[in-house]
Amino acid sequence: MKDILVALNSAAQNHRSQLFNITKATGLTISEWKLLTQVIAGNTTQEMLSETTKLDISTLSRQLKRLLEKEMIEKTAVGRDKRQLIYKVTEKGSKSSQYVQTEIDQLTDRVFNHWTEEEKNLLKILINRLEKSLNRI
Repeated sequence: MKDILVALNSAAQNHRSQLFNITKATGLTISEWKLLTQVIAGNTTQEMLSETTKLDISTLSRQLKRLLEKEMIEKTAVGRDKRQLIYKVTEKGSKSSQYVQTEIDQLTDRVFNHWTEEEKNLLKILINRLEKSLNRI
């Protein structure tokens, strides 16, 4: 049996690989999909997006540019000097995000198909406790 942290890391890598394949099917990276979900959630300016994603402005700008190029979002200049940009998800972006979320939900269902609610709740409790312990160090 693997050590706890080794097994957790292995599970996280496996999950990330699965998520990579799901987002890749829509032409997105995992980071782009996460940013797209923030725009959908109503974070429509670079300032709001930077605050919620904790990304620096240059990284955020590159990811927004890629989402614009992929036609997942569109931008509108507002304000007196037209320097503030408002981002809005396109129909293509909305459909892509819905597809990814549906696939993730199905993956989660397949992973925990044979788990009881009690087992899932216990796992949540233990992982949250582990995270708190790691944060204290």
